[in-house]
Amino acid sequence: MQAARARMMTKRGKLVAYTKKWDISGIPHYAPKGDLTGTIRVWGSNYITDGPLGGYWEAAFTKYHPNVKFDWHMKTTLAAVPSLIFGVGDLGIGRKITFSELEMFQRYTDRDPLEITLATGSYDVPGWNPGFGIVVNDKNPIGQLTMRQLDGIFGAERTGGWDGTSWRPQYARGPETNIRTWGQLGLKGAWADKPIHVYGLTQRYHQAIEMSDKLLKSSDKWNEHLRIYANFVNKKGVLGRGLSEDLARDPYGIAYIAAPTTNLGRDTAESQGLKILKVAAKDGGPYVPYTIETLHDRTYPLIDEIYFYADPGAKGHPLDPKVVEFMRFVVSQEGQAEIMRDGKYLPLTPDVAKAALAKLEAL
Repeated sequence: MQAARARMMTKRGKLVAYTKKWDISGIPHYAPKGDLTGTIRVWGSNYITDGPLGGYWEAAFTKYHPNVKFDWHMKTTLAAVPSLIFGVGDLGIGRKITFSELEMFQRYTDRDPLEITLATGSYDVPGWNPGFGIVVNDKNPIGQLTMRQLDGIFGAERTGGWDGTSWRPQYARGPETNIRTWGQLGLKGAWADKPIHVYGLTQRYHQAIEMSDKLLKSSDKWNEHLRIYANFVNKKGVLGRGLSEDLARDPYGIAYIAAPTTNLGRDTAESQGLKILKVAAKDGGPYVPYTIETLHDRTYPLIDEIYFYADPGAKGHPLDPKVVEFMRFVVSQEGQAEIMRDGKYLPLTPDVAKAALAKLEAL
């Protein structure tokens, strides 16, 4: 499994998936502060160094700060937060912090980690935090759904949900809002009484946690008939799941799929017969299609992101200035330009970048 994964990620890492140049002129330029020295120890997502992005950032940043060096430990995002807790890392990079990682950080430090959004997830590159598409068989006449309806379809009744590590009973909902037939979504005729077959990923994968956070109030209360899938290596040594192939044979199925345009558009031999639905954040719309533009501008509700994590320090012990400076650089226009050069993650919008910079300035 590890060997097959490494081969696949090394190949993808070299890929420039898109060459579109976004207008990032509204993002502030990087203005270096201080005479910095020392080493920044970075732990976390292998995707930063599977491709050239980490190297791009390092080369660009050290032009401003030639006495700063980098020590990269990029095997898995699972190491990002623990490296901060146990003092072996200065900066973590990865997907959204999980419940257990946040709880561990809080238990050891009595505070929350600093979280800074550094990029929007990719449009069509699996692994690089792609957005999630809601996918059905192309025989299904439905074309759009709301986030509330997706909760009804993929979720189940619950007594509450999580907000970080705090349980919120107000997130409860009853079984009357479960959606289990296509008729409940307005389909008529032969479709009205047909059951909805729900497809998803094993709950041990971070994608399932992300979708629980986005749709189910972090409750992990999934549809009782959820069909789960996971990666496996086939006889040809290729990594796969089989979800798209099964869904293409099931007219009553629905799934969430990361990087759906890759899974449905490029691997055509294995994924014919599926379509991606429009999704609305609120009842009544607007219903937004899954496109590279709607992921970049964040109007599509099911984007993913990648983050910096750092220990902000106890009172009177501020965060290392060189760590703050590197985060400022990445969120600046110059750092976001390197993201475009790499061509997998999507750069931040000016509003999101400015919010991240303001958070850093407030430290």
